[in-house]
Amino acid sequence: MKTLSILLVTFITIHVTSAQSFNQFYADIVAQTSQTNVLNDLTAFEHFGIKTVGSKALANTENWVTSRYKVLGYSDVELQPFTYSSGTSNNIIVTKRGTLYPNTFLIIDAHYDTINGPGTNDNGTGTVLLLELARLLQEVDTEYSIKFIHFSGEEDGLIGSKYYLKNTVIPENLDIKLVLNIDEIGGVNGMTNDTVVCERDLRNPKSNNKASNDTTNKLATLIGLYSSLKTKISNAFASDYIPFEKNGEIITGLYESNVSPVNHTINDNIANMDVTYAYEVIKGSVGAALEFGVAFETLSAEEQKNFNELINIIATSTTNEIIIEFKTPIQESINFKIIDTSGKLFYQDIFSEQNNKIVLDDIAPTEYIAVFTMGNKRFMKTIVIN
Repeated sequence: MKTLSILLVTFITIHVTSAQSFNQFYADIVAQTSQTNVLNDLTAFEHFGIKTVGSKALANTENWVTSRYKVLGYSDVELQPFTYSSGTSNNIIVTKRGTLYPNTFLIIDAHYDTINGPGTNDNGTGTVLLLELARLLQEVDTEYSIKFIHFSGEEDGLIGSKYYLKNTVIPENLDIKLVLNIDEIGGVNGMTNDTVVCERDLRNPKSNNKASNDTTNKLATLIGLYSSLKTKISNAFASDYIPFEKNGEIITGLYESNVSPVNHTINDNIANMDVTYAYEVIKGSVGAALEFGVAFETLSAEEQKNFNELINIIATSTTNEIIIEFKTPIQESINFKIIDTSGKLFYQDIFSEQNNKIVLDDIAPTEYIAVFTMGNKRFMKTIVIN
């Protein structure tokens, strides 16, 4: 017979996600996006020069990107080397671990190699977006893990992303929630840059097309909620999400509406793009990443104390049951679930009574997390089944 024991509270949080509606917590983080940072980082990226694979300029850019993540406090920074006809280069893979679903990943990617010019728009804008997003999310907890990936070799035919898929995603059976690709979001200097393109999957295999379409519509809504931009929907093409799409993953992406005429030339520089437009795209992307990663805010010590006193969990000594008691009358329904430490769901219910009994006959003996969601507030306790 299994026996049950209850551990002390592991962590307590406010859960603030809702289905593509405005979220003030997210908006407060979006408001910290820095246009000065965006301009400074684009300037630094431009000054490294033409970043072809095998060049010193690309190696210097790689060192700059990796050092920035380390300064921000990220410890899981991986260089993935690969070699082909143009030379040897590295994908830069930075992982932010999720709290509930650590083994399921939101991938946000952009390539950092260029051809014929400094590539400040293509794709310094995507590179800088990832850096600013990583800065803003560093202290923010998310349910899902996030991988910020800077691919190399994109301009030579998506070489780095293909390599990552073949040598990481497939052999590790990586569980990917979504791939959000950023490529060219700088607009055109002198034009009205007020719309960003949200890209959906229309390719084979068709099994992932509906999910991509739904996600892209959500992305468009989120961009509208957290930036001043309008959106339009188009199809995904010729960028680093394509290898993932062919593998059956759900993809979406962002791309400028006014397409720069100087990409892949020496004139792809700040003077020919719209930094304010890129800044607005980054703001919308921060809001989208918070939503897709399911971000939440840690409670204060007083709030933790109040929730701890509200909920009592009792393990019976002779049966496979758990009694959940709420010490004060329930004012609204409480969503409840039990997950394992990898995030797999084993039980869920909605509580409206003060006393609730759960039967756990089919759960294996191990450690689980009980998650209570009350409005925007989430409270968790660890349960050990012996």
